[in-house]
Amino acid sequence: MLLKQDPVHAFMPYPAVEVDRAGDGPLAGLTFGVKDIFDVAGYRTGCGCPMKLAMSPVKSESAPSVQRLLDAGARFVGKTHTDELAWSLYGMNVHFGTPVNPAAPDRIPGGSSSGSAAAVAAGLADFALGTDTGGSVRAPSSFCGIWGLRPTHGRVSLLNCMTLAASFDTCGFFARDGQILARVAAVLMAEDAIDLPETPRLLMPADMVEQLGTAQHAVYDRMFAALDGEPVTIYPQGGASALYDAYRALQGVDARQSVVPFIETSAMPLAAGIDSRYDHAKSVTLQEEEAANAIRQTFRQSLDRLLGTDGVLLAPVVHDIPFEREPAPEIFVDFRHLAMRLLCVAGMSGLPQVVFPAGRIGGVPLGMSLIGPRGSDRSLIALAAKLTARQ
Repeated sequence: MLLKQDPVHAFMPYPAVEVDRAGDGPLAGLTFGVKDIFDVAGYRTGCGCPMKLAMSPVKSESAPSVQRLLDAGARFVGKTHTDELAWSLYGMNVHFGTPVNPAAPDRIPGGSSSGSAAAVAAGLADFALGTDTGGSVRAPSSFCGIWGLRPTHGRVSLLNCMTLAASFDTCGFFARDGQILARVAAVLMAEDAIDLPETPRLLMPADMVEQLGTAQHAVYDRMFAALDGEPVTIYPQGGASALYDAYRALQGVDARQSVVPFIETSAMPLAAGIDSRYDHAKSVTLQEEEAANAIRQTFRQSLDRLLGTDGVLLAPVVHDIPFEREPAPEIFVDFRHLAMRLLCVAGMSGLPQVVFPAGRIGGVPLGMSLIGPRGSDRSLIALAAKLTARQ
């Protein structure tokens, strides 16, 4: 890393190598970190995995998304920690440790883009690149009290970035405020395919909100109640569990084409969590895959019809604040399943979701979000900034 100190353990301790950047541009004066699954010139790409790190050469060029930020004048300050193979939601890496959540030091930071979120929340970088497959930008944003975007699927380049599940992977990013998030989006994305109107249709997804507890619901209401969103339901037949089960099956199928072959050829030891996800990925049948694909296609079409070109969901991000760094064992599985019932909405639809700080429970952050039409990312950020400015 290129910083003198890293009090929250956000960055990988690689030897400091300066990366060339333009002297001026729309991001001049801003610093950024990069999740260690993107290639950065002069650095190895470890992917949170000792075997990957040992096998990685020093890269001669940066991933296109990284290079665009450099060309826009931003200064790279280091590669950030990630869960192993980016295949977790918590930010707890058995090999390299867990970054501190600056907003709640006794709680997990969330993952897999853990270091990027921690770096931004601690003020060590103005913004940071992450990836979001199942929630790896959105959950840490909520947990650490910062802004984050999961973009429309396929909108930002993932070339020279590790693949986890190609039909869900996105290049997302964090920022300390909505203004910086918008500046980064303007560099990484062309003009929106859909510009939201000045007064969009605001929709309250009742079957998402009903998954919140009393305290969490109160945060949602403080953020959104005055907006008087129209109540709608979004989940397919079978509800949130059916959508999540389809997501799990399809992510497993994708992983069989990417990380599973690496796991098998490298004979890497499987840490807790990775082992069960590996077993699940191997177990998905063709019949289960076809059924899950049918659910995804129908769900995407349903949400596209619901949102049209002017609809926006006022959506919870996750069901709760982050849990403590040393939880009871059953928390690991239960929390993920409950969180993913909400997080899989944007994943299965491929729609953009912007996360922002909304409140605290017992002093611990809980974010809320907007989910917008396909290709509306930049105007969705602008709408979120406008709505939050009224609070």
